[in-house]
Amino acid sequence: MKQIYPDLWQTLPEHPFGPEMSTHAYLLTRDAGNVLFYSSGHLDEHQHILRLGGIDRQYLSHRDEAGDALVRIKETFGSKLYCHKLEEGAIRATCPVDLTFEKREFQLGDIEVIPTPGHTEGSACFMYESPHGDTYLFTGDTIFLRNDSWGTFVSNEHKRRLKESLELLGSLKPSVVISSASVGPFPFKGILPGEWPTILEDAIRSLALR
Repeated sequence: MKQIYPDLWQTLPEHPFGPEMSTHAYLLTRDAGNVLFYSSGHLDEHQHILRLGGIDRQYLSHRDEAGDALVRIKETFGSKLYCHKLEEGAIRATCPVDLTFEKREFQLGDIEVIPTPGHTEGSACFMYESPHGDTYLFTGDTIFLRNDSWGTFVSNEHKRRLKESLELLGSLKPSVVISSASVGPFPFKGILPGEWPTILEDAIRSLALR
């Protein structure tokens, strides 16, 4: 694992969707209990996570993060698995889900759950204001890094919903944006003040061109 911020660790890359696309999971260390965003099947990483205090909760942004690793994570850490209600059926095919959410809300007092349908019906993002000064936005595949630019995955019938979700994300003020999948060397990126709304406007315009 690699520490990328004082309270945030990144797992080694995996390539479940082909060699060009990488996926990572991210461990947020908190005094009130550690949280894992997305998923990792690297067993060596699980041992490192144990040394960092384990996992209390695991949040999935959408069904594509489901897999055999979810059961191993629950067995190793005794953690609870969370996802959007609309993703529960697909995820339960590989692992029991402990709790679901359906609306924008804070959980654990400091983690904001933000449903962002479009990539899938129950896609969600998560935001956390770190006591170390940064605001992390975990976007799943709702918007992701593609080399030096930002991209989306969406079918034609879900374009309107994704546009609405991107508009919502554009109203937020993250200083670090972290996708679950990425193409190229950058799976996360620091955001300059005022830069994020322009990124989202460009992503929305690209939807209209498809």
